[in-house]
Amino acid sequence: MGKRSFAIIGSGALGGLYGAMLARAGFDVHFLFHSDAEHVRQNGLQIDSKNGDFHLDSVNVYDDPEAMPACDVTILALKTTNNHLLRDLLPGPTGTGGTVLVLQNGLNVEVETAAIVGPGRVLGGCCFLCSNKVGKGHIRHLDYGRIVFGRYTPIDAPPPGIDAYTQSLADELQSAGIDAQPTPDLWQARWRKLMWNIPFNGLSVVLDASTKQLIEDEHACHLATDLMQEVANASEATGRPQPDDAIEKTIDHTRHMVPYDSSMRLDYLSGRPMEIEAILGNPIRMAAGAGLKLPKVEMLYHQLHYLQSKKNSDTPQ
Repeated sequence: MGKRSFAIIGSGALGGLYGAMLARAGFDVHFLFHSDAEHVRQNGLQIDSKNGDFHLDSVNVYDDPEAMPACDVTILALKTTNNHLLRDLLPGPTGTGGTVLVLQNGLNVEVETAAIVGPGRVLGGCCFLCSNKVGKGHIRHLDYGRIVFGRYTPIDAPPPGIDAYTQSLADELQSAGIDAQPTPDLWQARWRKLMWNIPFNGLSVVLDASTKQLIEDEHACHLATDLMQEVANASEATGRPQPDDAIEKTIDHTRHMVPYDSSMRLDYLSGRPMEIEAILGNPIRMAAGAGLKLPKVEMLYHQLHYLQSKKNSDTPQ
């Protein structure tokens, strides 16, 4: 089998970086852009990375998803706040039966894609990545870069393991320099990522702080630890217990992370919708279904909704 072709839906800090790495490695990659389409068409993509800067002079650019060719793999890197657009975005690149790799934050975010293309064609992944879009066609990769991904199945199904397709996709991503690790249990990986996402995305907005400021302050770090414990409890209540050292490792990784503004904080400061439902609402509801309340996560959820509502009302129409 030859190299797979890739479509990138959401060519920003995440999709743009991974798509550019695949294109640099010689894969056939097709990027869907919104406002940057003409700029990238004329000027290419610039990646400033801790692993070495590079520029793509020639990029397959689209501003219309229906014009995209059918691809073997569609990487979905849109914010979940745009998932209402999926019925318009996915049919073109997935038209001949390719798979969709959902690289979105949150829990059970694959369900909307599965409703469109069928659950058997959906994989999900968690990205442990510090990357920002700093200008048109310009992405700055600051730290980390790992993808942990696996087959999407319903929460009440047994973990599917790592099949040959998932392993071969991981091998291709790795050949492009992407740290891609297949997981036998996507749900456990999603909960594990939420142990970072819920405290550090949420608190970064509510406390108006970077990850470095949060982790270095005794009181903020205490709050973050309490939130992590609630998430770990929810993971266990839904049948996906986390390792005993998960909280300790999450704190340690954050201490060694470069100073970084979370995606939720950047969205808030820019007046964009925050991914409150995917990152906090879905876990709260899933935990409730297992008979567990998450009081501190719920408080953070309501604080974020208040701030979002206030931001919206303060923004000139």
